[in-house]
Amino acid sequence: MPVERITTADSHVVVEIDGTVVADTTDARVLFETNLPPRYYIPLGDVRSELLTPTDTSTHCPYKGDAHYWTVMVDGTSHTDIVWSYGDPIPESADIKGFVSFYPDRVTLTVDGIAA
Repeated sequence: MPVERITTADSHVVVEIDGTVVADTTDARVLFETNLPPRYYIPLGDVRSELLTPTDTSTHCPYKGDAHYWTVMVDGTSHTDIVWSYGDPIPESADIKGFVSFYPDRVTLTVDGIAA
């Protein structure tokens, strides 16, 4: 899916997994792609990195580049490949470098206190 645009969210974005806050930021980016819901990308520094374990999973998107994945461990439960990032995105997607995204159907995502 082609990236249509990336904008600054200008919102308070919180990601929870099983009731545990794993990310909390006011510096998110929103990536809009054709036929997909908006994806919120969060600065890695605003994610509880102690909960993340890198996996060997990788994927390729012709519009963003190569993605790498992490598993999140919350209260002894492993949420495999729930987080991804583009370490070296193509130039059109450079604004998400250093940011991660979560599968929205596998987390509780709120934007300014409202479920996204």
